[in-house]
Amino acid sequence: MAASESRRRKARQAQVALRVAATGAAHAARVLRAAAREQLARLRLAEVSLSLVTDREMRALNRKWRLKDAPTDVLSFPMAPVGDVVISLDTARRQAREGGWPLAAELRRLLAHGLLHCLGYDHQRPAAARRMARAEERLLGREGMVGSLLNKFTP
Repeated sequence: MAASESRRRKARQAQVALRVAATGAAHAARVLRAAAREQLARLRLAEVSLSLVTDREMRALNRKWRLKDAPTDVLSFPMAPVGDVVISLDTARRQAREGGWPLAAELRRLLAHGLLHCLGYDHQRPAAARRMARAEERLLGREGMVGSLLNKFTP
């Protein structure tokens, strides 16, 4: 009985396809894979495709898809059932250092942000930003990227 329960649990576990294109990324890849499974379960989603890249690759993607010639922290490409999330490990490391928190926390924040964009959330207008901030907080159990930006600019 315990073995069949274990098999059923594994069958329900979210599928995470992870491409690692950054050096020294073993720890980050483990953190990201575990965080993806946890966040997908909370969102009741079955799968996601993730890429962990360098700033150089992220800059090329950002230039191609957003016409911005600079690296960014996370890009999302919505597709059925969820989409692709690309995270720059270089930028994540820099932002974690500047924020004073562990890289693992930054990777979780970026993943949550990217997943929510794949699901149609955005932060272009104030009401949409507040909605996304609440969704990030529910997903992370604490303030996410949009919430911290809103709090920074709200008196």
